[in-house]
Amino acid sequence: MQKKKKRIKRTLSYFKKSNLSLINRIIRILSWLLPGLVIKRWMITSAFGLLTSLLGIAIWTDLRPLYWLIEVFFLIMNVVRKILPISVLGPLIFVFGLLLIGIGQNRSINSIQKALVPEKNTFLVDALRVKSKLKRGPNIVAIGGGTGLSTLLKGLKNYSSNITAIVTVSDDGGSSGVLRKQLGVQPPGDIRNCLAALSNEEPILTRLFQYRFSGGSGLEGHSFGNLFLSALTTITGSLEKAVQASSKVLAVQGQVLPATNTDVMLWAELENGEKIFGESKISQSKNLISRIGYLPENPPALPSAIESIKEADLIVLGPGSLYTSLLPNLLVPEIVDALLESNAPKIYISNLMTQPGETDGLDVYQHIKAIEKQLSNFGVKTRIFNAILSQIQFEKSPLVDYYQSRGAVPVVCNKEELISKGYYVLQAPLYSRKITPTLRHDPRRLARAVMFINKKLKKLN
Repeated sequence: MQKKKKRIKRTLSYFKKSNLSLINRIIRILSWLLPGLVIKRWMITSAFGLLTSLLGIAIWTDLRPLYWLIEVFFLIMNVVRKILPISVLGPLIFVFGLLLIGIGQNRSINSIQKALVPEKNTFLVDALRVKSKLKRGPNIVAIGGGTGLSTLLKGLKNYSSNITAIVTVSDDGGSSGVLRKQLGVQPPGDIRNCLAALSNEEPILTRLFQYRFSGGSGLEGHSFGNLFLSALTTITGSLEKAVQASSKVLAVQGQVLPATNTDVMLWAELENGEKIFGESKISQSKNLISRIGYLPENPPALPSAIESIKEADLIVLGPGSLYTSLLPNLLVPEIVDALLESNAPKIYISNLMTQPGETDGLDVYQHIKAIEKQLSNFGVKTRIFNAILSQIQFEKSPLVDYYQSRGAVPVVCNKEELISKGYYVLQAPLYSRKITPTLRHDPRRLARAVMFINKKLKKLN
């Protein structure tokens, strides 16, 4: 008796799974009829083209084949009608036709999927729907450098494929610094990270691009991507062209642009009057920074970067090191002018923690004032950013305690003061919950908050 019950349960379970599988298959087939996939119009066009071609052949042969087909059709119908009535025959043939269409479409779609989307868990219709949604996403310009910008890009690529990353090119430390000195190329490190963040190619290819050699004479410390970009820069003649070529290899969703094609050196003037040259030395400074600049001064921006800012629906600055990742982009006068002319919402994303020697004791408003002070050196008196995104108060944790022991503290957001100054302010949990040795923004949380602000600002305007 128990065996019989088990057998019945297994049978019911099998039929249940079969029905669910059939329903899912039907839903997936019907998904091809959803708007935005640009599939239905071409299927209808193909069907119309086939009928038109058949009509052309019939006219070309003076309609004789058509007459023959009609006669054969009526002969067959007369025989079949003797077996089945028309009320049964019509629906039966109609359903049979639909079945043939379904089988044909299913087989052809499966063949296309195997060629274009070989992953077993990915369906072509889902991939097309996602791609269609991303194409309709806003034109986003993200400005910055370092790991902060690449973290933001990882999240934003889930909302739009119309992304432009404008990246600072003043790094002179590590692998980038060595390649810059030895080959005379612009530093590729930050750009490499942004390309990897926006890449849609196979994970193994992205990992290869980010791979850093741990040994080897002359190779130790260099990443494969840095070497690749440096070689392409030498071949193509500019970092911009090298990035374009790399973007094709990595199937980058959007574009990555250096802030300038000029080989620039960053300098900083400290509050005690001392001047420091080179980004790597500035980041190690123990004294507060008064202002920064480039040598040579006022480098030109890339025309494509200016065009992207003009067409932007949303502009974001940060997160990243204030004086070595964010402000260097604003040392390019044409970028500042384009930002001032743009009517798009502009969001400043605050860092999670202060950076010893660079932003000691600065709260969010003081970060904003530092940006405005730097811009005032170029005669800019108008604020650029109208919205601020900041981390809510941190919960106590060993990681925060560790940072505080190293001289870094959470960046305080004095929300009421910022609102009184006319800024839209959003505080949200932005840090990653994953257990890591460093405090980092979470890409998805960060991007979700950015898109929320964008939506709010559009409603307010």
